[in-house]
Amino acid sequence: MSRVLVTGAASGLGAALVAKFVAEGHQVLSTDVAEEGEGTTYLKLDVRRAEDWDAAVTWCEQNWGGLDILVNNAGIATGGRIDVETLDEWDRVVDINLMGVVRGCRAFTPLFKRQRSGHIVNTASAAGLVHPPMMSSYNTVKAGVVALSETLSHELHPYGVTVSVVCPSFFRTNLADSIRGADSAMGATARQLIEKSPRSADDIATAVLAGIKKKQFLIIPDRPAAMAWRTKRFARPLYNRQMRKIAERARQRAETTNG
Repeated sequence: MSRVLVTGAASGLGAALVAKFVAEGHQVLSTDVAEEGEGTTYLKLDVRRAEDWDAAVTWCEQNWGGLDILVNNAGIATGGRIDVETLDEWDRVVDINLMGVVRGCRAFTPLFKRQRSGHIVNTASAAGLVHPPMMSSYNTVKAGVVALSETLSHELHPYGVTVSVVCPSFFRTNLADSIRGADSAMGATARQLIEKSPRSADDIATAVLAGIKKKQFLIIPDRPAAMAWRTKRFARPLYNRQMRKIAERARQRAETTNG
Protein backbone atom coordinates (compact mmCIF):
# COMPACT_ATOMS: atom_id res chain seq x y z
CA MET A 1 0.00 0.00 0.00
CA SER A 2 1.43 3.36 -1.08
CA ARG A 3 1.07 6.82 0.38
CA VAL A 4 -0.08 9.11 -2.43
CA LEU A 5 -0.56 12.88 -2.77
CA VAL A 6 -2.56 14.17 -5.75
CA THR A 7 -2.87 17.85 -6.70
CA GLY A 8 -5.86 19.15 -8.62
CA ALA A 9 -7.80 16.31 -7.01
CA ALA A 10 -11.22 17.95 -6.78
CA SER A 11 -12.27 17.22 -10.35
CA GLY A 12 -11.31 15.84 -13.74
CA LEU A 13 -8.30 13.55 -14.02
CA GLY A 14 -7.24 14.32 -10.45
CA ALA A 15 -10.52 13.05 -9.02
CA ALA A 16 -10.41 9.98 -11.28
CA LEU A 17 -6.85 9.18 -10.15
CA VAL A 18 -7.83 9.55 -6.49
CA ALA A 19 -10.74 7.14 -6.98
CA LYS A 20 -8.48 4.57 -8.66
CA PHE A 21 -5.81 4.80 -5.95
CA VAL A 22 -8.40 4.49 -3.17
CA ALA A 23 -10.07 1.52 -4.89
CA GLU A 24 -6.71 -0.26 -4.89
CA GLY A 25 -6.28 0.31 -1.17
CA HIS A 26 -3.71 3.11 -1.15
CA GLN A 27 -3.64 5.97 1.34
CA VAL A 28 -4.46 9.17 -0.56
CA LEU A 29 -4.13 12.84 0.35
CA SER A 30 -6.29 14.85 -2.05
CA THR A 31 -5.27 18.48 -2.53
CA ASP A 32 -6.81 21.39 -4.40
CA VAL A 33 -7.41 25.13 -4.02
CA ALA A 34 -10.78 24.83 -2.23
CA GLU A 35 -10.89 25.24 1.54
CA GLU A 36 -12.51 21.83 2.02
CA GLY A 37 -12.76 18.62 0.02
CA GLU A 38 -14.97 15.56 -0.01
CA GLY A 39 -14.37 11.84 0.30
CA THR A 40 -10.72 11.19 1.11
CA THR A 41 -8.29 12.97 3.40
CA TYR A 42 -8.01 16.51 2.07
CA LEU A 43 -5.57 19.41 2.34
CA LYS A 44 -5.88 22.79 0.70
CA LEU A 45 -2.92 23.33 -1.63
CA ASP A 46 -2.51 26.12 -4.16
CA VAL A 47 0.36 24.99 -6.40
CA ARG A 48 1.38 28.64 -6.84
CA ARG A 49 2.19 29.04 -3.13
CA ALA A 50 5.49 27.64 -1.83
CA GLU A 51 4.16 27.80 1.74
CA ASP A 52 1.30 25.46 0.79
CA TRP A 53 3.82 22.99 -0.55
CA ASP A 54 5.86 23.23 2.65
CA ALA A 55 2.70 22.52 4.64
CA ALA A 56 1.99 19.47 2.47
CA VAL A 57 5.47 18.05 3.10
CA THR A 58 5.04 18.62 6.83
CA TRP A 59 1.63 16.92 6.78
CA CYS A 60 3.01 13.84 5.02
CA GLU A 61 5.93 13.58 7.42
CA GLN A 62 3.83 14.04 10.56
CA ASN A 63 0.89 11.85 9.56
CA TRP A 64 2.44 9.23 7.32
CA GLY A 65 6.14 9.38 8.06
CA GLY A 66 6.85 10.11 4.39
CA LEU A 67 5.37 9.80 0.90
CA ASP A 68 5.61 7.20 -1.85
CA ILE A 69 3.94 8.81 -4.88
CA LEU A 70 3.61 12.52 -5.68
CA VAL A 71 1.15 13.25 -8.50
CA ASN A 72 1.59 16.79 -9.84
CA ASN A 73 -1.70 16.97 -11.70
CA ALA A 74 -3.16 20.46 -11.14
CA GLY A 75 -3.45 22.58 -14.27
CA ILE A 76 -5.57 24.80 -16.47
CA ALA A 77 -6.44 24.86 -20.17
CA THR A 78 -5.27 27.77 -22.27
CA GLY A 79 -4.14 28.65 -25.76
CA GLY A 80 -4.41 31.16 -28.54
CA ARG A 81 -2.61 32.74 -31.44
CA ILE A 82 0.71 34.31 -30.55
CA ASP A 83 -0.41 37.82 -31.44
CA VAL A 84 -3.78 37.51 -29.66
CA GLU A 85 -3.13 35.75 -26.36
CA THR A 86 -1.94 38.28 -23.77
CA LEU A 87 1.26 38.17 -21.75
CA ASP A 88 -0.82 38.09 -18.57
CA GLU A 89 -2.37 34.86 -19.85
CA TRP A 90 1.11 33.49 -20.47
CA ASP A 91 2.15 34.40 -16.93
CA ARG A 92 -0.89 32.62 -15.48
CA VAL A 93 -0.41 29.33 -17.32
CA VAL A 94 3.35 29.29 -16.70
CA ASP A 95 2.76 29.89 -12.98
CA ILE A 96 0.21 27.08 -12.64
CA ASN A 97 1.02 24.44 -15.26
CA LEU A 98 4.81 24.64 -15.22
CA MET A 99 5.96 26.33 -12.03
CA GLY A 100 3.29 24.49 -10.04
CA VAL A 101 4.99 21.23 -11.05
CA VAL A 102 8.43 22.68 -10.37
CA ARG A 103 7.37 23.75 -6.87
CA GLY A 104 5.98 20.30 -6.13
CA CYS A 105 9.14 18.54 -7.28
CA ARG A 106 11.35 20.93 -5.31
CA ALA A 107 9.25 20.56 -2.17
CA PHE A 108 9.29 16.76 -2.02
CA THR A 109 12.70 15.94 -3.50
CA PRO A 110 14.57 16.37 -0.18
CA LEU A 111 12.15 13.94 1.48
CA PHE A 112 12.50 11.43 -1.35
CA LYS A 113 16.28 11.71 -1.21
CA ARG A 114 16.28 11.01 2.53
CA GLN A 115 13.97 8.03 2.01
CA ARG A 116 16.03 6.77 -0.94
CA SER A 117 12.68 6.09 -2.59
CA GLY A 118 9.69 7.82 -4.16
CA HIS A 119 7.87 8.21 -7.45
CA ILE A 120 7.07 11.57 -9.04
CA VAL A 121 4.22 11.56 -11.57
CA ASN A 122 3.83 14.77 -13.58
CA THR A 123 0.75 15.35 -15.70
CA ALA A 124 1.77 16.97 -19.00
CA SER A 125 -0.18 16.46 -22.23
CA ALA A 126 0.21 15.20 -25.77
CA ALA A 127 0.82 18.92 -26.35
CA GLY A 128 4.12 18.43 -24.57
CA LEU A 129 5.22 16.05 -27.33
CA VAL A 130 3.47 17.39 -30.44
CA HIS A 131 2.87 21.08 -30.98
CA PRO A 132 -0.21 22.14 -32.93
CA PRO A 133 -0.55 25.78 -34.02
CA MET A 134 -2.57 28.31 -31.98
CA MET A 135 -1.50 26.64 -28.74
CA SER A 136 1.82 28.35 -28.04
CA SER A 137 1.44 28.86 -24.31
CA TYR A 138 -0.07 25.45 -23.57
CA ASN A 139 2.44 23.62 -25.78
CA THR A 140 5.32 25.49 -24.16
CA VAL A 141 4.41 24.75 -20.56
CA LYS A 142 3.58 21.11 -21.24
CA ALA A 143 6.83 20.61 -23.16
CA GLY A 144 8.54 22.15 -20.14
CA VAL A 145 6.92 19.56 -17.88
CA VAL A 146 8.18 16.78 -20.15
CA ALA A 147 11.71 18.26 -20.11
CA LEU A 148 11.64 18.70 -16.32
CA SER A 149 10.45 15.12 -15.87
CA GLU A 150 13.19 13.67 -18.09
CA THR A 151 15.82 15.72 -16.30
CA LEU A 152 14.66 14.52 -12.88
CA SER A 153 14.40 10.91 -14.04
CA HIS A 154 18.19 11.00 -14.48
CA GLU A 155 19.04 13.38 -11.63
CA LEU A 156 17.12 11.45 -8.97
CA HIS A 157 17.89 7.94 -10.18
CA PRO A 158 20.92 7.57 -7.85
CA TYR A 159 18.55 8.17 -4.92
CA GLY A 160 16.11 5.44 -5.92
CA VAL A 161 13.51 7.96 -7.08
CA THR A 162 11.56 7.27 -10.28
CA VAL A 163 9.69 9.73 -12.48
CA SER A 164 6.77 9.40 -14.89
CA VAL A 165 5.23 12.00 -17.20
CA VAL A 166 1.66 11.58 -18.41
CA CYS A 167 0.80 12.79 -21.94
CA PRO A 168 -2.86 12.28 -22.89
CA SER A 169 -4.71 13.82 -25.80
CA PHE A 170 -8.13 15.45 -25.32
CA PHE A 171 -10.52 13.66 -22.97
CA ARG A 172 -13.82 14.64 -21.36
CA THR A 173 -13.33 16.71 -18.23
CA ASN A 174 -14.29 20.05 -16.75
CA LEU A 175 -10.87 21.41 -17.78
CA ALA A 176 -12.64 23.47 -20.42
CA ASP A 177 -14.15 25.57 -17.64
CA SER A 178 -10.67 26.99 -16.94
CA ILE A 179 -10.34 28.37 -20.48
CA ARG A 180 -10.30 32.14 -20.55
CA GLY A 181 -8.49 34.79 -22.49
CA ALA A 182 -8.38 37.10 -25.45
CA ASP A 183 -8.47 34.48 -28.21
CA SER A 184 -12.08 33.37 -27.77
CA ALA A 185 -12.17 31.55 -31.13
CA MET A 186 -9.34 29.24 -30.15
CA GLY A 187 -10.88 28.77 -26.72
CA ALA A 188 -14.14 27.64 -28.28
CA THR A 189 -12.30 25.14 -30.46
CA ALA A 190 -10.46 23.69 -27.47
CA ARG A 191 -13.70 23.41 -25.49
CA GLN A 192 -15.33 21.48 -28.33
CA LEU A 193 -12.38 19.06 -28.59
CA ILE A 194 -12.50 18.40 -24.85
CA GLU A 195 -16.25 17.99 -24.53
CA LYS A 196 -16.70 15.80 -27.62
CA SER A 197 -13.84 13.40 -26.93
CA PRO A 198 -14.84 9.72 -26.72
CA ARG A 199 -12.44 9.27 -23.80
CA SER A 200 -13.29 9.95 -20.15
CA ALA A 201 -11.07 10.95 -17.24
CA ASP A 202 -11.67 7.47 -15.83
CA ASP A 203 -10.30 5.89 -19.02
CA ILE A 204 -7.15 7.96 -18.76
CA ALA A 205 -6.73 7.30 -15.04
CA THR A 206 -6.89 3.54 -15.59
CA ALA A 207 -4.05 3.73 -18.11
CA VAL A 208 -2.04 6.07 -15.89
CA LEU A 209 -2.16 3.72 -12.90
CA ALA A 210 -1.05 0.85 -15.12
CA GLY A 211 1.93 2.94 -16.24
CA ILE A 212 2.80 3.92 -12.69
CA LYS A 213 2.84 0.28 -11.60
CA LYS A 214 5.31 -0.47 -14.40
CA LYS A 215 7.32 2.65 -13.48
CA GLN A 216 7.15 3.80 -17.09
CA PHE A 217 8.77 7.16 -17.74
CA LEU A 218 6.55 8.22 -20.64
CA ILE A 219 2.89 7.30 -20.12
CA ILE A 220 0.83 7.93 -23.26
CA PRO A 221 -2.60 6.70 -22.15
CA ASP A 222 -4.63 6.87 -25.36
CA ARG A 223 -4.31 5.91 -29.03
CA PRO A 224 -4.63 9.39 -30.62
CA ALA A 225 -1.79 10.74 -28.50
CA ALA A 226 0.38 7.72 -29.27
CA MET A 227 -0.31 7.98 -33.00
CA ALA A 228 0.49 11.70 -33.07
CA TRP A 229 3.77 11.10 -31.24
CA ARG A 230 4.77 8.26 -33.56
CA THR A 231 3.89 10.34 -36.63
CA LYS A 232 6.11 13.17 -35.45
CA ARG A 233 9.00 10.82 -34.70
CA PHE A 234 8.85 8.54 -37.73
CA ALA A 235 6.92 10.42 -40.43
CA ARG A 236 7.92 14.03 -39.90
CA PRO A 237 6.88 15.30 -43.37
CA LEU A 238 3.36 13.94 -42.80
CA TYR A 239 3.27 15.50 -39.33
CA ASN A 240 4.35 18.86 -40.73
CA ARG A 241 1.68 18.75 -43.43
CA GLN A 242 -1.01 18.03 -40.84
CA MET A 243 0.10 20.93 -38.64
CA ARG A 244 0.24 23.33 -41.62
CA LYS A 245 -3.29 22.30 -42.68
CA ILE A 246 -4.57 23.14 -39.20
CA ALA A 247 -2.86 26.52 -39.37
CA GLU A 248 -4.22 27.27 -42.83
CA ARG A 249 -7.79 26.47 -41.78
CA ALA A 250 -7.37 28.77 -38.80
CA ARG A 251 -6.08 31.56 -41.07
CA GLN A 252 -9.08 31.20 -43.33
CA ARG A 253 -11.52 31.28 -40.42
CA ALA A 254 -9.83 34.34 -38.95
CA GLU A 255 -9.85 36.24 -42.23
CA THR A 256 -13.49 35.32 -42.85
CA THR A 257 -14.46 36.48 -39.37
CA ASN A 258 -12.49 39.71 -39.64
CA GLY A 259 -13.38 40.30 -43.28
